[in-house]
Amino acid sequence: MAEETAPRERPDVGSYDDIAAAAVRTTGLSDFGGTAHEEAFRILVDDLGSDAAGLTGAGNYFMRSEVKSALVARLMTQARFAEFPEHADVRIERPIFVVGLPRTGTTALSRLLCADPGHQGLEMWLTLFPQPRPPRETWDADPVFSGIQAAFREHHVSNPEFMGIHYSDAAEPEECWRVLRQTGKSLGFESLAHVPTYSAWLAEQEWSDAYARHKQNLQLIGLNDQDKRWVLKNPSHLIALDALMATYPDALVVMTQRDPVTSVASACSLSAEATAGHSTTFVGETLGRDQLGHLSRQWDAFWTARPAYDQSQFFDVDYRSFVQDPVGTVGAIYDAFGLEWSQAAQDAVRRLDEESRNGPRRPSHRYDLADYGLTEDEVRAAFPDRRSVLAPT
Repeated sequence: MAEETAPRERPDVGSYDDIAAAAVRTTGLSDFGGTAHEEAFRILVDDLGSDAAGLTGAGNYFMRSEVKSALVARLMTQARFAEFPEHADVRIERPIFVVGLPRTGTTALSRLLCADPGHQGLEMWLTLFPQPRPPRETWDADPVFSGIQAAFREHHVSNPEFMGIHYSDAAEPEECWRVLRQTGKSLGFESLAHVPTYSAWLAEQEWSDAYARHKQNLQLIGLNDQDKRWVLKNPSHLIALDALMATYPDALVVMTQRDPVTSVASACSLSAEATAGHSTTFVGETLGRDQLGHLSRQWDAFWTARPAYDQSQFFDVDYRSFVQDPVGTVGAIYDAFGLEWSQAAQDAVRRLDEESRNGPRRPSHRYDLADYGLTEDEVRAAFPDRRSVLAPT
């Protein structure tokens, strides 16, 4: 794949057509699998170039890279679909989806679930460059994998605070919004910039096309591991439960819950740290109001949709209980869904839990809701306890 060089700052984001052409040059591929994705990306890119986004030179560079990355992944996925047509016959049975507001333990819990040798997660590098998962022992020699891993190491050195907030590694399972964004639909973009026009458009969309492509990606990536159960994690699945369940009707949904005041403050801090210096508007109160609006909309959408489904497919996890007993929480999930809590699974989960308490993965995060113009009362009012909707009538 040809390499492109670019400055770390840009005077603008550019147009959608310009970014798409850059993705084509980078990959040497031209088949995007149709044009259905273009509406979303055109609205997004136009919004990023507006005064509302207030992007700086660094922000222009970063957000252009995010859009281009999604288009590169779409091109590469389309090529792999054609190269491996047998992916369409891969069955995905009873996948586990870990959902919840950001900063509620979804990352830690999903990684523990992925530790089971009978499970598979969506590794970071394969969300960026989808392909049938190669044997693990070949990854270090793969120039794509090694390049992504080197970039993460550089980021951890230059941004040590962010490493304590959300540790990332090319080899580890990550959120699947990077797959969803191949259609241009992703709440991830809203967490990186103030894009009110795109957000308003996205709020009116349904997600069946995004989840159809999500499934195709899982079928492709898991082609060589068809005997393993998928474990997926993405807080933004909250917004699209109907599309998720239509695509994966036997899905097992684990929802993590935490005091929304802590959750929202932490989510704001994560966005602020990830976008520091990128915008003159996506800071402070604007960032806080954006996040509160987006997250409360996701919360409402999930609780509105959930009662229509078989509640035996759902399991709720209290964040405090999870922190106190991570391994016990995983065991309870297995029991609730009738999964085999084998000795090999128990040993792997315990080992990963012990490793996560030390070194760079050890959580370290400080935040204050007031930094984002929000109060505890208004945050709690935006996230009412909706569990009563599940009570039998």
